[in-house]
Amino acid sequence: MEQKGCIKCGSRDADQKEVAMTGSGFSKMFDVQHNKFIVVFCNNCGYSEFYNSNTSTASNVFDFFFGG
Repeated sequence: MEQKGCIKCGSRDADQKEVAMTGSGFSKMFDVQHNKFIVVFCNNCGYSEFYNSNTSTASNVFDFFFGG
């Protein structure tokens, strides 16, 4: 399957990283970061998409980012 590129600029130069974020209520008050996401971002224009790292699709995030 051919990758189409970033939906904003068409670049095929992308990277990913895992990030953690706080929720609301007690988790925010105590800075508990239990919401984990994989961020795929275009190295050319900076466009980013967040994917829940707890889903089975987390290993295929580049396919989703590039529209594959």
